[in-house]
Amino acid sequence: MQVGVLTLFPELFDPFWKHGIIRRAVQGQRLSPLTIDIRGHAAGRHRVTDDRPYGGGCGMVMKPEPLAAALAAAKTQLPSATTLLLSPQGTRFDQRLAESLAGASQLILVCGRYEGVDERFIERHVDAEVSIGDFVLTGGELGAMVVIDAVVRLIPGVLGNADSAGSDTFSDGLVEHAHYTRPAEFDGDSVPEVLLSGHHRQIDRWRRETALIRTVLKRPDLVSRRSLSGQERTWLEKWQREIGRLLE
Repeated sequence: MQVGVLTLFPELFDPFWKHGIIRRAVQGQRLSPLTIDIRGHAAGRHRVTDDRPYGGGCGMVMKPEPLAAALAAAKTQLPSATTLLLSPQGTRFDQRLAESLAGASQLILVCGRYEGVDERFIERHVDAEVSIGDFVLTGGELGAMVVIDAVVRLIPGVLGNADSAGSDTFSDGLVEHAHYTRPAEFDGDSVPEVLLSGHHRQIDRWRRETALIRTVLKRPDLVSRRSLSGQERTWLEKWQREIGRLLE
């Protein structure tokens, strides 16, 4: 995948491309990153990229000309890229959207700043607006990194274990099961015996059952949107009976 980022702060991405899974993806030629400095495409001696909003109001607005010029420069290398603007007004980014974007060969992410981006640039050049949550950041750089990280790890060959992404939280609409490692006992708490049994079918069943129960406890909204299988209903009824006995 080729990924371009348009930003006023390209230096923020230098360490991002050089660490962890992202670095592995770059070294393995699964990811080809491109960072474009928007300010480098602004006209005039002072390279101005923002101005006061028409109609008054607080804050500054990113000018359309530098953004359009920076995007044009990116498109010379990524001609078929989908262009995404990081914006709190955008579609909520989730695992399903990450999976969809992971199928793209080229992406360009535009990092907004200040009060916002001139609407004419958005209307003419942006394919979709994406938000990582219902809150406002000082800029789109952190949001772009979140999107890139979530998408790149889904590219085949990026993770060490090909099955890792498929068992992630949200991959099947549930949060993930609990994880344990050595030692077998810590502060008086032992690892569940089934995980020490070596019985892979029982371990898989335990993981699926506990993932469902953890979802009920931690993210009940996910369960309310899920069509439960007969087995999942049985597990929930069993868990509810056990809870009822404990409360008697």
